[in-house]
Amino acid sequence: MNHIWAVIPAAGVGKRMQADRPKQYLQLHQKTVLQHTIERMAAHPSVTGVVVAISPGDGYWPDLAISIEKPLHVVDGGDERCHSVLNGLTFLMEQDFENAWALVHDAARPCVRQEDVTKLINRVVDAQQGGLLGLPVSDTIKFCDNSDVVQKTVSRDGLWRALTPQMFRVRELYDAIRQSLEDLYLVTDEASAIEHVGGRPLMVEGHPDNIKITRPQDLMLAEMFLQQQES
Repeated sequence: MNHIWAVIPAAGVGKRMQADRPKQYLQLHQKTVLQHTIERMAAHPSVTGVVVAISPGDGYWPDLAISIEKPLHVVDGGDERCHSVLNGLTFLMEQDFENAWALVHDAARPCVRQEDVTKLINRVVDAQQGGLLGLPVSDTIKFCDNSDVVQKTVSRDGLWRALTPQMFRVRELYDAIRQSLEDLYLVTDEASAIEHVGGRPLMVEGHPDNIKITRPQDLMLAEMFLQQQES
C-alpha cells in the first residue's frame, strides 16, 4: 500500500463560535479540539504522518503539546480551506509523495471513529478511486427563497451529507484544486474539486457522531461523544 498522509487544514478563525480564539484551540475533554483531531488521525495504523496547515502568526500553535509517534509537518495556511489544503499537498509533492494518498480531515472534527477511517481507506485502496465519508440525508428537505419562504420540498433520494476525511491521490487532488481555483470555481471540499475536473468520488457511510464543531453547543455534544467512545 502507498503512503497515506493525513492533511489537516487548521487556519480558520471560526467566527460562528463567537469565542476568544479560533475554535480549533478551544478546550474539549482535557485537550484542545486540534490536539484531539491530530492525535486521532495519527493513531490510525495506516497513516504515515500528519501535515497540518496553520495560519501564519498563529499564537496558539507553538504552545500546543502534540503527542504522536509519527512525523508531524507544519505548513502555512491560506485565506480559504482550499488554499490550506493546497499548501499541504504542495509540501507532500516536494517530498516526493505525489503518488501517495492524502486523507484530508477537518480540524474541527475530533470525534471521527477509527473504524470509519479504516472503512474509507479500504474502499478507496481496493477501488483505486478517491472517496469520502458521508451520511445519507434523513430529514425532510425544503427549498426556500431569499426571504426564507418555503418554495418546495426537495426529494432526499440520493442526497448525502459530506463529511471528512476525504481521500484522494496527492497529485490528483493538487491538480484538481489548482484547476478549480483557476476556473474561479468555489471549492467547498476536496470532493467538489475532483468533481469539477470530471472525477466521481466514492461515498462511504460514516457514523453520525463525526460532527463538525461550528457553534458553541457543538462543544458539549462533542464532549459527550468522546466520553461515549472512550467507554
